[in-house]
Amino acid sequence: MTHPLDAGSSVELAVAERSDWPESRHLGAAVLVDADGAVVRALGDPRALVYPRSTLKPVQATAVELLGVVFDEEETVLSAASHAGTPAHVAVVERMLGNAGLGASALRCPADWPGDPAARRAASEPLRITMNCSGKHAAFLAAAVAHGWDTESYLDPTHPVQRHVLETVERTAGETITHLGVDGCGAPIPTLSLVGLARAASRTARGGTALGDAILRHPWALDGPGRSNTVTIERTGLVAKLGAEGVLVLVTPGGAAVAVKALDGAHRATTPVGLELLVREGLLPRETADETLAALADPWTTLRLAF
Repeated sequence: MTHPLDAGSSVELAVAERSDWPESRHLGAAVLVDADGAVVRALGDPRALVYPRSTLKPVQATAVELLGVVFDEEETVLSAASHAGTPAHVAVVERMLGNAGLGASALRCPADWPGDPAARRAASEPLRITMNCSGKHAAFLAAAVAHGWDTESYLDPTHPVQRHVLETVERTAGETITHLGVDGCGAPIPTLSLVGLARAASRTARGGTALGDAILRHPWALDGPGRSNTVTIERTGLVAKLGAEGVLVLVTPGGAAVAVKALDGAHRATTPVGLELLVREGLLPRETADETLAALADPWTTLRLAF
């Protein structure tokens, strides 16, 4: 069994400086693969195992699509989203559920407050439908209804939907799952290497896929206005997907893909590291990367890349 990512298999990715003094150091690993899945550049050990968390959502959404569920483009993006819980996001999730003959009570993700500040202020209580993963759960439910499978147990790893998801993960990542955990939303989450994660992201979210094209046309739906993934997509034309605990995937329209994991679970370094790998291989203009990072930057902290 491949070992989990640890300090020994990580490298220093970036140093955060405040007033010209190093304040924090971010260790981790990263990999860039080409459209065929070959490793182009690696930092640290890209074959150490990590939980991909929400960066796995494009694969989970693709599995639902392969089960024959038909969504419009906004619904397709919400099936892979970590959304901000705005009224626009909630309306799409409600539509997904309604088309399957279900309501929000069918969701088995935990209740949560919206991530969007305005939506949070307007909310009276945390709800399952405003939880950031509710679109993914609505997609799982739609697949269960389409095949006549039980909707109460759709998060069980032995449920037909989840068995199909895990088969899709193995096929797109080119890896055998050796460990299965539980994600923050209650769904099964396997461990993968960063190489496998990058390959899976490439195969499910590159240009020409239903999901990749829909994300580029509706970036607000994947995250939310002004939020990291949406800003990155809008400014770069890449598919960008963050996951909890410092995981990120970036996918170019042509299929090259980056996967990054910050060992400390923080996200401050993930997008800068991912964009830099693409810049150095000529896959993204330096000016585009700099403008994107400027839009996301903390004005009091300078992030210096360590590679």
